[in-house]
Amino acid sequence: MNTDLAIHEQWLRRVIAAAAAARAAGNHPFAAIIVDVKGTVLAAAYNAHHSDRTGHAEMMALRQASASWPIERLRNATLYTSAEPCAMCAGAAYWTGICRVVYALSEQRLLQLTGNHPQNPTLSLPCRQVFAAGQREVEVMGPMLEDEAAVPHEGFWY
Repeated sequence: MNTDLAIHEQWLRRVIAAAAAARAAGNHPFAAIIVDVKGTVLAAAYNAHHSDRTGHAEMMALRQASASWPIERLRNATLYTSAEPCAMCAGAAYWTGICRVVYALSEQRLLQLTGNHPQNPTLSLPCRQVFAAGQREVEVMGPMLEDEAAVPHEGFWY
C-alpha cells in the first residue's frame, strides 16, 4: 500500500475539486473517492442530501464500491474524503472493508464553517474513535490540506 504523502495530497486535491463541483451543481460541498492499491478509482461521489438525508458523499461512494467490487479488492482500498467522515460514514467504511481513510477538513474546522446550520447538525465523534471500537484496524490520516478544503464551504452555510 502506497503511503507517499504526495500521492495522498494529489487524491485529496482531486476530492476537494469534486466538492467544489458538487457545490456548483447545487449540492452540499462534500465529495469522496475510493482508490485501490494500484491507483484505480473504484467509486466517486458527492453529497446527495436532496434525495437522501443519509446520502453523504462517503456513503454514496461506499455503497457504489460495495455493490461493484468484492471485499478482497476493498480491503486494500483507501477512502479519500473532503471532510472527516461522520460516525455513520466511518461505520460504513468499516463494514465495507476499507483499510485506510484520508480526509482533508476536520470535523472541528467544518463546525467553524457551518456553525449551527440546520442542514449540517454536527455529530462531534471523531472517526478515529469509531474505528477504534472495531475488531480490525482502519488507518486514518488527516486532517490534511484544511485551508484548501475549506474553500468550497466559504459562504455556503450562511
